[in-house]
Amino acid sequence: MADHTTADQSAAFARAETVFDLGARLPGEVFRELADEAVFRAFDLLLTPDAWPGLAALARLHGDRQVDLHVVEAYGAPGPTLSLPVDATPDDYWAAVGFDSGPAALDSITIGAEAVALTGPSARWGCWGERGPELAVLRGFPDGAARADWCTRYGPCLDAAGVLDSWLQQVYRGPVPDAYAAGLTTNYGE
Repeated sequence: MADHTTADQSAAFARAETVFDLGARLPGEVFRELADEAVFRAFDLLLTPDAWPGLAALARLHGDRQVDLHVVEAYGAPGPTLSLPVDATPDDYWAAVGFDSGPAALDSITIGAEAVALTGPSARWGCWGERGPELAVLRGFPDGAARADWCTRYGPCLDAAGVLDSWLQQVYRGPVPDAYAAGLTTNYGE
C-alpha cells in the first residue's frame, strides 16, 4: 500500500479501493460494483490537460466536488494519491500530473504511471487507465442519455466492440489475442 501522508489522501485511497479492484488489470473486471455500459478512451489522453473538463463533468454528474486520482502502479510499485477540486482548471490538472521538460519529467504521473484509478467522494463513477493496452475505461454514467452527451462533448469514445476493432488492433499490430478480446467483451461489452 502506498504511504499516505494526510487524512485526505487516505480517504481518497479508500474510495479508490471501494470502486476498483486495485489488483486487477484489463481485460479483467477492474470495477467492483459499477456495471453500466463502459466507455473507452485512449490512455494517453487521460493524463493530459484535455482530459480534465470531461473528468470534472463526470464528477459533477454525481455531485462530487473533487476528483481523486490514485496511481495504482508506477515503475512497478503503487504511486501517489491526490485530489483536485472540480473547479480546477486544465492547467491545475497538468500541474498535478504532468511535467516540465527536464530530468524531473520522469517523476511525473504522466510519464511514470502504468495504471491509474480516478473517482470522487460519491464512489458512483470511475475511470481506470492502463498504459499497456493504452486504454482508459469509464463507468458510472447516470443513464444512456448522460453517457451519450458526455461522449459527444468529451470524446472520442468507443464501446468494447469499437476498441477491439480499432484501437487495440493498433496496439497489438494486428488481431487482438482471443483471450484478451474475450475478457474485454465479457467484462465491458453490452
